[in-house]
Amino acid sequence: MAIATYNINNVRRRLANLLAWLDHAGPDIVCLQELKCTDREFPEAEIRGAGYGVVWQGQKTWNGVAILAKGSDPVLIRSELPGDVDDKQARYIEAAVRGVVIGCLYLPNGNPQPGPRFDYKLAWFERLIRHAASLKSAGVPVVLAGDYNVAPTEADIYPTSSWDDDALIQPESRAAFARLLDQGWTDAIRAIHPDERVYTFWDYKRYRWPRNAGLRLDHILLSADLADGLVDAGVDRDERGREAASDHAPAWAILRKVSS
Repeated sequence: MAIATYNINNVRRRLANLLAWLDHAGPDIVCLQELKCTDREFPEAEIRGAGYGVVWQGQKTWNGVAILAKGSDPVLIRSELPGDVDDKQARYIEAAVRGVVIGCLYLPNGNPQPGPRFDYKLAWFERLIRHAASLKSAGVPVVLAGDYNVAPTEADIYPTSSWDDDALIQPESRAAFARLLDQGWTDAIRAIHPDERVYTFWDYKRYRWPRNAGLRLDHILLSADLADGLVDAGVDRDERGREAASDHAPAWAILRKVSS
């Protein structure tokens, strides 16, 4: 079973890219972030035409998340992260697919920091940590995949000082990610590539893609039972070089078949 996460950076604008990637990569489950469209604008017909069932939570501007399942319909569990009834940003969706709980997330960027946006990022992270703990205690197979907007270590960003003040690499952001992992989740890409610089995001500015000046912001975390079946993981980095590409590339993990 292949599970992928892909910050599509406007699903309607990048629809041709997405459909082409689905066709040749054929992942079984896909978590999308930054849909940048309302629920009504989401291209459901085109995605179903590609052979994928889908649930989504749309929102204009920067947000919106979706879960795609090849040949089946995800069973929606929740369309928001618990813990703050006043938070209306579409950043989390959760569904059951083939006996696995899939949490698709788009964690806040947090810039500029310090300030209210960074405070919101850290508060959202705390809610995620609490919810992840409840999922873990339920004893079911879980994947938490998405754009975490955190480069967890110095190995997850190209050698530079230009991002030193950015929320993506602040000690508080990295500490929150580490606390999440400490619950017992496995970072799929780092488990397969423990010493390699693997990137999933290359900013449009300053020729960062041609220079391979990237960051690893997109992560697939596996519960222990799924981690035992981890076969491979990586990034389809060539997608970043396509015409009209997102600034992210799909990250993926392959697991031994899970019985539903």
